[in-house]
Formats: sequence, structure tokens, C-alpha cells
Amino acid sequence: MMVTSIRRLFAAAALSASLIASNAQSSGDLPAKKEAPPYKVITSGKQITIKSSKTIQHVMLWTTDGNRVAEHKQINANSFTLNPGVSQKTFFLMVGLNNGNIYTEKLVIP
Repeated sequence: MMVTSIRRLFAAAALSASLIASNAQSSGDLPAKKEAPPYKVITSGKQITIKSSKTIQHVMLWTTDGNRVAEHKQINANSFTLNPGVSQKTFFLMVGLNNGNIYTEKLVIP
């Protein structure tokens, strides 16, 4: 009887210790901070201008419905301007740079 009680006590202690250890999170598991993209998006009316400190290779713009509005390749410039030509105000913008980095962001035009 005493041995059974001791076994149950050890089992409960082991279970508690494993639950506490599984809930602990080491600092190595934290997500890395997202660095700011090396470009700025400026909107004026329906015109969208992208100014970058790196060379822009390609730009794609699509609506929240998934319809592609614009796609421009081989831009090779630090600044690029486009006009969506549709009446929607919310878009997704993808900017590809010459170093291979690709950035995507949601864009709301007032």
C-alpha cells in the first residue's frame, strides 16, 4: 500500500515537472525582428511611387480578390511609378530587388 502511494507521488511529480518544462520557452525560440524594407511607397491620388535604396528589378500589384493589376519586369531603377487603373482602394504590392530579396505588403490607397 505504501509503495503504491509513493509510486503515484513520483508519477505526479514527474508529470508536473514535464508540463512545466514543456511550457517554458527559451530565448532562442523567439521570432527574429522583421527588418524594414529598403524602399518607401508613396501614394498620390491613384499614383503609386516606389523609391528604393537598392535597385528595383520587378513590381507586381494585385487586388484583394487576387486579380493582377500590374506586373513590370526588368525595371533596373531605384524609383518606379505606376497607376493601377482600377477603382479598388486595397492592393497587395510585391517588390523584387536586385539582391534577390522580395518584399510583399498590403497597400491602401485613400
